[in-house]
Amino acid sequence: MVKTLLTLLFMQLTLLALSHYEVAKKSQEQMSGFEDSIAQMQMHLINAAGQEKIRTMKMKVLEGKTEDKSLMEFLTPADVRGTKFLNYEHVDRDDDQWLYLPALKRVKRIASKNKSGSFMGSEFSYEDLSASNVEKYTYTQGEAEVVTLDGKKVYKSVSQPRSKYSGYTKLISYIDTKTFLVQKIEYFDRKKKLYKVAHFNKYNKFGNVYRSAKITMQNIQNSKTTLLVWKDEKIKNGLKERDFHKRYLK
Repeated sequence: MVKTLLTLLFMQLTLLALSHYEVAKKSQEQMSGFEDSIAQMQMHLINAAGQEKIRTMKMKVLEGKTEDKSLMEFLTPADVRGTKFLNYEHVDRDDDQWLYLPALKRVKRIASKNKSGSFMGSEFSYEDLSASNVEKYTYTQGEAEVVTLDGKKVYKSVSQPRSKYSGYTKLISYIDTKTFLVQKIEYFDRKKKLYKVAHFNKYNKFGNVYRSAKITMQNIQNSKTTLLVWKDEKIKNGLKERDFHKRYLK
């Protein structure tokens, strides 16, 4: 009995011993090591009245040592079919992003100052699609608080984007103390008001690597929601740098 109590006490002390940065870093490590990924995706656009539109996409991701590359292509409906989005993630500067618009037959570069804007009319911004690396943020000093979320013990990690063009002043991430998987992120706008809340509803596990399978982004200010769902994902497909060249946009 005494041994059990000491074990529980030790576990609790261990939970309280991690900094905000350390929690975020451990969470990133759980999602790393997939090498590359190919998946089918669905984007559900839900307006304030509850009306829903569904888009389908194909997504490819190449994992780098510090910077990832991704290519998304819209398949349906007809009005967005052929639209492609290419992202080169960078740790020390703003990401390089391009959008191919088939109706205009041209590639549009996304300027850094515009990355807080809506991606294809969704509640995800261009920034949201590429801002996963922990080094792109600064973190609140001290130990991360442990709180309860939906019956789970989670770390409450607070961070601030380094980019001066970010649409956010602060993010609060709720990370499971056992799995170190993100459960929820709260986004605060430039006026420091709660703007959006992302719920990470499901993960798939490939060996020791976790991959997001369902994310719900709720816009608190306009009552709209976007749901992203990953399907039939496969990792370690042997993708190369050349598969993410800008020429693939056209």
